[in-house]
Amino acid sequence: MPEQTEIRTTERAAPPPPAPPATSDAAVIRDALGVGIAVGLSGFAFGVTSAGVGLSLVQTCALSLLVFTGASQFALVGALAAGGNPLTAAAGAFFLGARNAFYGLRLSAVLGYRATVKPFAAHWVIDETSAVTLAQPDRRTARLGFTVTGLTLYVLWNLTTLAGALGAEALGDTEAWGLDAAGPAVFLALLAPMLKDTVERVAAGLAVVLVMVTLPLLPTGVPVLVSALAAPAVLVVQGRRGRPAQAPGAGPAHDAGPPARPEGTPESRPATEEDRA
Repeated sequence: MPEQTEIRTTERAAPPPPAPPATSDAAVIRDALGVGIAVGLSGFAFGVTSAGVGLSLVQTCALSLLVFTGASQFALVGALAAGGNPLTAAAGAFFLGARNAFYGLRLSAVLGYRATVKPFAAHWVIDETSAVTLAQPDRRTARLGFTVTGLTLYVLWNLTTLAGALGAEALGDTEAWGLDAAGPAVFLALLAPMLKDTVERVAAGLAVVLVMVTLPLLPTGVPVLVSALAAPAVLVVQGRRGRPAQAPGAGPAHDAGPPARPEGTPESRPATEEDRA
């Protein structure tokens, strides 16, 4: 009976990749509350600015309750404060808030809410809730972060909007107190931390240049729309720089012949009589 030999391999299976560290509910709630409180207090500046441009208390509070996207609200009242047409101001605010639709596409897959819940959750899809949600490692903590951030920010933003509008009415002329600069200052404070790399800073700088150049030439509110062209312009330039350089007159790489072989190799020297034999 032939002997059977056992062949063993010394190779071992690679260990599974380490699981992402778990995030406690307390840490998620702490981060969500921090973001919600820090940004929610900015509603006071919006209430003051909105009342200062002539919007009533009801109109100011309705913007925060129904629109609830801070940057777009500041853009709207800023354009109105500069004497812009209401339709132009609304168009600028609309295009600025359209980014939330792209956030929603990503968050829809992360949160996995049912179709009946999505319309209500969509009202809280803004920069801050998206940042907290996407930072979580799993769906459960993502839902927790989204809910706590959205609820905290929505309640506090509307309360501070009301307080700011009531305070502005009590003060009277907000420009005499210098509060007309509160809106732009808060908007810049919210925008500055988002500019993390060179491309974003260049796009923001180009947008400022476009506004400054077109401000004396175009109707109020239109320069804000023109400044939106800065982002695609910077991306186009970046894409062209990222392409590999090609020598002028050179054809495609696949059209080039085979690489030359060094002299002395059997393929490069002529065949001799010994080689033919």
